[in-house]
Amino acid sequence: LVPDKSEWEVKPFDSAQSLKLKHFNRATGSILPDKVAKIRFAPRNGPGAWETAARKMIVRARDKGHLDFEDVRDCVADRLADKAFATRLGGALSGRFREIVVDEAQDCNPADLEIIDWLRASGINVKVVCDPNQAIYAFRGGLTGELVRFETTFASVDQLPMSGNFRSSPAICAAISQLRPPATRGGPDKAVGKHKDETAPVYILSYSGTAVPASIGARFHALAASLGIPPAQAPVLAATWASAGNAVGRAAPDAGNDKTLLLAEAAMGFHFAFAAGNRREALTRLHRVVLQVRGNLTNAGDYTTHVTTAGLDDGRWRPEIIEIGRALKVSLGESAADWLKRARALLGPNLVGSSTIGQRLRYNKKLETILAEVSPTALPSKAIHAVKGLEFPAVCVVLTAGTAGGILDVLSGTSTEPDSVEEARKIYVAASRAERLLAIAAPKSRAATLKAILGVDGHAAEILEL
Repeated sequence: LVPDKSEWEVKPFDSAQSLKLKHFNRATGSILPDKVAKIRFAPRNGPGAWETAARKMIVRARDKGHLDFEDVRDCVADRLADKAFATRLGGALSGRFREIVVDEAQDCNPADLEIIDWLRASGINVKVVCDPNQAIYAFRGGLTGELVRFETTFASVDQLPMSGNFRSSPAICAAISQLRPPATRGGPDKAVGKHKDETAPVYILSYSGTAVPASIGARFHALAASLGIPPAQAPVLAATWASAGNAVGRAAPDAGNDKTLLLAEAAMGFHFAFAAGNRREALTRLHRVVLQVRGNLTNAGDYTTHVTTAGLDDGRWRPEIIEIGRALKVSLGESAADWLKRARALLGPNLVGSSTIGQRLRYNKKLETILAEVSPTALPSKAIHAVKGLEFPAVCVVLTAGTAGGILDVLSGTSTEPDSVEEARKIYVAASRAERLLAIAAPKSRAATLKAILGVDGHAAEILEL
């Protein structure tokens, strides 16, 4: 399976605007208007050239067996449309499996739910485990409404709510229950794990102005330290990398297509991953950038194709990239210029093409900021999507001035606006990563409303003015 096929570049000619395969209907090759509208794609002569290129790419990929999950879903749907075949296969699977458990079902899309329904209709006992409120990031296809409706297709005796929480403290359990929309809120989870006796309250860090200030990170650092929680285990999370970086005083610059900045970001991400737990993703990202620097890739979207055609999909590349990642660790007191000098020496051999390593890895004044992203005394800052599925002793979640109002309207039950519902789910996912300490940074004008929402089951959030 190809994990990043949707990111493949579609570019019919050199001067054409670059699109991704995710911007096209995989079955027809036609442009998806709602997708390209967000990137202001409006060619003078229409999208025909891009659609032709996309169709050729789709056919070539399938001929070579380069499939992703969307392709697999389409293939399954085509086969199950043959009712006679579907009945025979269902009978065979029913004879082979007594029970099938579908975990993390919040990431299912409607096509996946249809497959689950077919398994049930074939006579197999199917257990579906999910938290509908974690169905975030529409690009994955997870949709809360469909999951809630899907629940009603099970008999009431088979609808088994789970309320035992083995991760978080009682105060955090109470707070995260209130971060669900009222329609799917239910009662608070019960803390039953090793932190069930933790007494720390949930804190609301109230900040002034419209910009996310660095004082959020400073105050959260002190709160975590008071509980003996080291900075590396106390990330500051936000919907975007930029907001998270601002909250800890590190406004991460946009790397764009600058190979020096991309390499620095990947190297820093590699080292943070040992604390965060997302090592495979970080290692793949570093490998992709190294290939771009060496000239094996013209753009990041070609990564999977290169790995497959070069016969590297068995993972033989990993030891070298791990060594490169270790070698690119910033030394104590090392300047950005000295780090870049080491990076050039490390990646200088084995270049493809005529340009020198100095031409590929040019000095950029933003480099120093990126290399300072991770240090022994600094809090890690991450976008929420990077920590989904992980857990930490302490978590600070940042609500920005631009989205806080809409989020609180959703949590108050006065709004069902789709974008705000999505933003609210992100906050829920982020807060539910916390084990012992949870802080939520919010604009001063929204702090009292947030406190009122979070107060439940005898647990009152505490507002701290910044």
